[in-house]
Amino acid sequence: MNWKTKGGLISPQVEINCMSTTVLFYSIISILSLQFLIEIVLDHLNYKRFKDPVPEELSDVFNSSEYEKSQAYKATNYTFNLISSSFSFILMLAFLFFGGFAWVDGIARSYTEDPIAIALLFFGIIMIGSDLINTPFSYYQTFVIEERFGFNKTTKKLFFLDKIKGWLMTLILGGIILALVLWFYQWAGANFWLYAWGLIAFFTLFMNLFYSKLIVPLFNKQTPLEEGSLRNSIEHYAKKVGFELQNIFVIDGSKRSTKANAYFSGFGKEKRITLYDTLIKDLDEEEIVAVLAHEVGHYKRKHIIYNLIASIFLTGLTLFLLSLFVNNPEVAMAIGVVTPSFHAALIGFAILYSPISEITGLFMNYFSRKFEYEADDYAKNTFASQPLITSLKKLSKNSLSNLTPHPAYVFMHYSHPPLIARIRNLKA
Repeated sequence: MNWKTKGGLISPQVEINCMSTTVLFYSIISILSLQFLIEIVLDHLNYKRFKDPVPEELSDVFNSSEYEKSQAYKATNYTFNLISSSFSFILMLAFLFFGGFAWVDGIARSYTEDPIAIALLFFGIIMIGSDLINTPFSYYQTFVIEERFGFNKTTKKLFFLDKIKGWLMTLILGGIILALVLWFYQWAGANFWLYAWGLIAFFTLFMNLFYSKLIVPLFNKQTPLEEGSLRNSIEHYAKKVGFELQNIFVIDGSKRSTKANAYFSGFGKEKRITLYDTLIKDLDEEEIVAVLAHEVGHYKRKHIIYNLIASIFLTGLTLFLLSLFVNNPEVAMAIGVVTPSFHAALIGFAILYSPISEITGLFMNYFSRKFEYEADDYAKNTFASQPLITSLKKLSKNSLSNLTPHPAYVFMHYSHPPLIARIRNLKA
């Protein structure tokens, strides 16, 4: 049986392939639309909670004027995120309906016939083009919203230098990894995913060990914490809990923002604690040691190892599923690219896989919140709960945090428990 088209007759197999491509195309549109609607609903639910009464335990975080400022900050960001996410969604739909990916693919193919070079050009154009389109939004958020509420310390020169450095780093590191994955695909066929998995697992481990040494210095200055009372208190605590700590660094976060942070990186001899200079400015000595005790708790409870294992496992699962789709030309055609290719199939697969990614993200967030409670418990049991409570309150106050988030928003997006939940846990 034949089907008649404008150009003549086509075979049943071609008709089936066309139907499959159409189904995949509208599946992609449906996934993107559903994700956008879910985010809109979640953001609105969270927005409706902004003016809820503050729990009694948090009544001392803000005074009335500070709380009004916090509400204004959250409302401004809500409106901004609604506009920026709607713009991105409409742009993505336009790109799909009007052949944007096919256009970029055509540009890449006009320069070379090498599949690896085509893929590198394809993703390079999309990455830089996307970032350029979104630069006005990030510029507005930094120099209007963050500036208005007293957070921004970034200069325009530093803002654009960060952009250029980010592009170069992505092009170099991302380009090398992508080129190797494509080479594995050409060499090993359907089994490429095993070699790609090994490569990405090695890269993940390497970056976890040496990120602070190799990448952070490109953007920030790190200096060893100077000798004095704070360093003595930190070293005394570390010795008490049997935590060998030689690398304590201070990072100049204040050159970009007034918001404070601290983080733990690496393991073995490469482990280090990094304190933002804003953290040292905002907290007293006992509170800083309490924050550090929380970070040590992550290490002692092996959360870093668990997260690494989970990340590597999920990478392997993703690559395995990719290997099942990458040779299907309909996946590439579903995003409008007529010539089947690894890079076009990768774009289509990334969108089709995103619901699975959302589900695994929920599990990762759940365990991340669980790990935060465990790290808090460790700090409480080995140091004290009260200084950690006061430090969390100060950090929330200084960043104008949301004290009344909607439970659904927390479930979907929070990697840390809300402030009220952490304080109640610490007081338990």
